[in-house]
Amino acid sequence: EVGEPFKEEKAVAKYLRFNCPTKSTNMMGHRVDYFIASKAVDCLLDSKWAKAKKGEEALFTTRESVVDYCNRLLKKQFFHRALKVMKMKPDKDTKKEKEKGKAESGKEEEKKSKRESGKDEKTKKEKEKKKDGEKEECKKDETPGTPKKKETKRKFKLEPHEDQVFLDGNEVYVWIYDPVHFKTFAMGLVLVIAVIAATLFPLWPAEMRVGVYYLSVGAGCFVASILLLAVARCILFLIIWLITGGRHHFWFLPNLTADVGFIDSFRPLYTHEYKGPKADLKKEEKSESKKQPKYDSEEKSDSEKKEEEDGKTEATRNSGTEGSGGERHSDTDSDRREDDRSQHSSGNGNDFEMITKEELEQQTDEEDCEEEEEEDAESRPSHEKS
Repeated sequence: EVGEPFKEEKAVAKYLRFNCPTKSTNMMGHRVDYFIASKAVDCLLDSKWAKAKKGEEALFTTRESVVDYCNRLLKKQFFHRALKVMKMKPDKDTKKEKEKGKAESGKEEEKKSKRESGKDEKTKKEKEKKKDGEKEECKKDETPGTPKKKETKRKFKLEPHEDQVFLDGNEVYVWIYDPVHFKTFAMGLVLVIAVIAATLFPLWPAEMRVGVYYLSVGAGCFVASILLLAVARCILFLIIWLITGGRHHFWFLPNLTADVGFIDSFRPLYTHEYKGPKADLKKEEKSESKKQPKYDSEEKSDSEKKEEEDGKTEATRNSGTEGSGGERHSDTDSDRREDDRSQHSSGNGNDFEMITKEELEQQTDEEDCEEEEEEDAESRPSHEKS
């Protein structure tokens, strides 16, 4: 025989009822709340009963101790074990699906026979193009930014289990114990007091009755003014819309009836939209103007690059032709010097060029060496003659 629950058991069951995560479903035509055993064990291990007090031992030390205590609560009918049963589709749906499958298989066979009879190169190419397009669309759909289709959850129903034992795992247990929460008790008490006070209105003092009267009149006027504004703004919109032939959309207090806060419902004061042929032209012009600067800048950059490349090639050609001509026609050292100076002056089409100190020193040393060679060459024939 199972006795009545103790105060401690009621407290533990109440804590578990309001702190353990629960879900609701239908069972035997009634709406019930159920929980999972493993979550209930975790919840009790985090409770105050799992912490030892001074001079006392903790009620819950391990998961096995929690399971044993929950078995006591189950026997005292705080909750009972249930079994998940997946809902099967009705026979009509299965028959329809079979018929659809047969019809589709027959159509596929007919299509295959037609394809085999009329295969050509053109049709093959067209099919390949279609397949490539479908693959590209599938890739676009599989991108991470695209939303995925919602997965259909399998429906199930609960039935009472034959073996009423509490087990730590994914077992389902339905609540029988349903205590009243303190918040609901407090709200009900306030509501009862308000009803009694309203029925005793004639016994209130004269000043309180006058104040309540003016408050009720003010609230009624405020509600009536909002309703009138809502009707008036619709009438104003219709008048402007009819006069302008549907081109001008003017809304006074557009957020008055929207699902926003009290202050946001009164702002903005109005909104105006023009929906006509000129508006479409302006949109097209704006889109074109945004695209044009990009293309112009790209064209300019390409043209500038081409001009620079042409200038460089011409400069290199000129320098090459001048150098080669100087080597052919200059028989003396003086001609070579003049050609070198002309190359420096007409490198890139400029009249002057910056020359470093090292280049100047090298040029002077070369000139000195060439003058000494000329003197040696002049002196040699004179010795030979003698």
